[in-house]
Amino acid sequence: MTIPNPVSSSNFIQNMINDDLQQGKNDGRVHTRFPPEPNGYLHIGHAKSICLNFGLALEYNGRCNLRFDDTNPTKEDVEYVDSIREDVRWLGFDWDDRMFYASDYFEQLYAWAVQLIKQGQAYVCDLTPEEIRAYRGTLTQPGKNSPYRDRAMEENLALFAAMKNGDFPDGSRVLRAKIDMASPNLNMRDPVIYRILHADHHRTGGKWCIYPMY
Repeated sequence: MTIPNPVSSSNFIQNMINDDLQQGKNDGRVHTRFPPEPNGYLHIGHAKSICLNFGLALEYNGRCNLRFDDTNPTKEDVEYVDSIREDVRWLGFDWDDRMFYASDYFEQLYAWAVQLIKQGQAYVCDLTPEEIRAYRGTLTQPGKNSPYRDRAMEENLALFAAMKNGDFPDGSRVLRAKIDMASPNLNMRDPVIYRILHADHHRTGGKWCIYPMY
């Protein structure tokens, strides 16, 4: 792996990469990624990210993934996928064989969600979005546990399977990670990790009606 001449100008990201390479981390491999959501056309901020991630991969003889975060079918379209691909090439970069989609892993993500339920680390919640926000608490006050937080594992598995099968309308239930409703980080207060969304996906069509949040 080539480390740029230390005399040349660098930024803190390059400094971190150089330190990792000198320590032999990741077997000397530099691997970056550009992960747009295909829900619109790119702007100057995206161009900066493209140049940074693809540029660093080129500089260090590494690789850069083009990974579409396509988990919101109501806002995404193949038109934006094509446009993003064109823009990456227009900026002078190519992903070679490293183009991926979050939707490539829907089956695996579902299996992991089931595993979390079995481990007691996720539960199906029937609170409305407004109630979830109210239960979340504030920066100075802890949140409150959902009344559905202690559902039996078997019931959670059955409800999550029913969500996947399309038995419930949009917004009626979500799957939440069971973390800590008193966490100082509000994002860790039992975040929603799956929601119901009956909409055709630009790649999977109508196969799925639940989609991961992260």
